[in-house]
Amino acid sequence: MTQQFKDDGTVVPVTLIKAEKNIVTQIRDMETDGYSAVQLGTETSNKLNKPDAGHVKDVEPLKTLREFRVDNTDLKIGDQIDVASFEPGTKVDVTGCSKGRGFAGVMKRHNFSGGNATHGNKDMQRKPGSIASHPQGKVIRGQKMPGRMGNDQVTVKNLEVISTDSNKNIIAIKGAVPGARGGLILIRARDGKTIWQR
Repeated sequence: MTQQFKDDGTVVPVTLIKAEKNIVTQIRDMETDGYSAVQLGTETSNKLNKPDAGHVKDVEPLKTLREFRVDNTDLKIGDQIDVASFEPGTKVDVTGCSKGRGFAGVMKRHNFSGGNATHGNKDMQRKPGSIASHPQGKVIRGQKMPGRMGNDQVTVKNLEVISTDSNKNIIAIKGAVPGARGGLILIRARDGKTIWQR
């Protein structure tokens, strides 16, 4: 993250997002497919298998494809969508895959306070404690226990676009976005417009 200054002098914490070019690779319509959608592609790669390479033969070799439902569109195969689609002040939702933390205990995963470190308590400082009473029987579904943490799809809603740079293809969004550096994220405008960005 970094920070930018608004026109009134206030400092805003922002996340800079490199927006790779998004190319329309396929148009679906009601007559042939039964629904209306636009497929966008990003991330050029020269290591595509033959089915994927044949699918994008009319455009560039793109390895990441994503389809979005639309009512009607004026886009054609080969059209590009860039950062100019977003204007400063626009509210967006950002979806990404959160950082994987591996196997984590209950204190790290669920913010348990842990046990006492004194008064006869031995080797139980970070343990979860009792999980059920005897008459209850089996452990109920959804019990907070140790397990895999992170690496889940997370959506941060109602973030604000602070600025865009069409020359460098960079979007500055107020606040933090999910995922590690270099990960793929989805930026969705709050008014229903959807753009696939990186």
